Amino acid sequence: MSNVSSYKYSVVDVIEPNLYNEFFPYTEVPKIKFNGETTPMDLPGEIWITDTTFRDGQQSMSAFTVDQIVSLYDYLHEIDNGSGLIRTSEFFLYTEKDRQAVYACMEKGYEFPQITSWIRANENDFELVKKMGIKETGMLMSCSDYHIFKKLRLNRTTCMEKYLDMVKKALDMGIIPRCHLEDITRADYFGFVVPLVKNIQEIGKQAGVQIKIRLCDTLGLGVSHQGVELPRSIPAMVSGLKKFCGVPSEALEWHGHNDYHSVVTNATTAWLYGAASVNTTIFGIGERTGNCPLEAMLVEYGQLRDDKKINLEIINEIRFFFEKEFDYHIDAKRPFVGDDFNMTKAGVHADGIMKFEAIYNSFDTKKILNRPVVIKVNQTSGLAGVAAWINNYYDLRDDEKITKNDSLVFKIKMWVDKEYENGRTSSIEDHELAALTAGHFDRFKTAD
Repeated sequence: MSNVSSYKYSVVDVIEPNLYNEFFPYTEVPKIKFNGETTPMDLPGEIWITDTTFRDGQQSMSAFTVDQIVSLYDYLHEIDNGSGLIRTSEFFLYTEKDRQAVYACMEKGYEFPQITSWIRANENDFELVKKMGIKETGMLMSCSDYHIFKKLRLNRTTCMEKYLDMVKKALDMGIIPRCHLEDITRADYFGFVVPLVKNIQEIGKQAGVQIKIRLCDTLGLGVSHQGVELPRSIPAMVSGLKKFCGVPSEALEWHGHNDYHSVVTNATTAWLYGAASVNTTIFGIGERTGNCPLEAMLVEYGQLRDDKKINLEIINEIRFFFEKEFDYHIDAKRPFVGDDFNMTKAGVHADGIMKFEAIYNSFDTKKILNRPVVIKVNQTSGLAGVAAWINNYYDLRDDEKITKNDSLVFKIKMWVDKEYENGRTSSIEDHELAALTAGHFDRFKTAD
């Protein structure tokens, strides 16, 4: 049943919402359906990262103070290091504190990250964006029938026309809208998403601007595999907006969540199939399981592009800032930032690290992240683990290093064994081992 639309491209109106129950049977885990179709990779010549720590990320935490926001914005700028890799950062504007934070960040005068906003799509909020001198703002456009029918209580045509009218109003006020297609991985791609985006493209052409499209995987349901059916296929979804709607890569942005442990893979897949930008938060903070972690995509970028300008050492500084300012716990096993990320306890691994660090450390973590390899001694460390701890703790170089056959290593290993024979279950602390080696390495600089 179709209504007459005032726009060039019409959606496929339906009487009953299409909830894709074959993919999303609510009483079972979601299903992946395959059609065997493949999509060629289309990695853009330039790719970048956007940040939503102060919008989507902050929603999941206690409210940030103005000073905390400014400090984190400074950190983002330092990581970017003038490269433009962290292209934009997104802010709320609703409260006086939000606006003070934006003004304080604006006063920094940084080229990157550029400041953008996120608003409810109404005229009062447009006035606020204009008043603050922000050139671009995100606008929420829920696009699945779950949202259109069940939340907004609209039909598809009415919903699309509401969104497009808001796009026009934003442009009339001199604001470039960024359209956030919420819940796109449960939306009718050809019945709603494609006609909506084609109409947005038409409006943008008439206004002489390129409007950005953010693909929001709101529940983390996107799938990176080839040959998967829409609406879950990220390759088909991203490439289709280029092919069927004429949206250039630089106007396509991916925003994912980590509900199914796939947020990093999915964001990288969006890059690989034509989206120039991926949206992140520091440490992946955000609703439920969180957003795509900034630090992960910085490393993913480093694997796809050779840009030596960015400063990854700052990630470690942000970690300490989060722990101090927000009493935020970083999982010890978290890649790149957790205490155990490049720590080894196993004797066989420690032996390999002593012989050639790259055997069990995939890149120079000390040089790139300012995170030297960490050795911990426990019941499985063996002689090699003790020797490796001594060499690492005292920063012994080449001919200074001791081997696992050294008498001191035997002495310490016997003490460690006795500890565990007596019922100890925790790892041996550095200060305990340092006491056992006291006087042996006074000529070397000890760890702090």
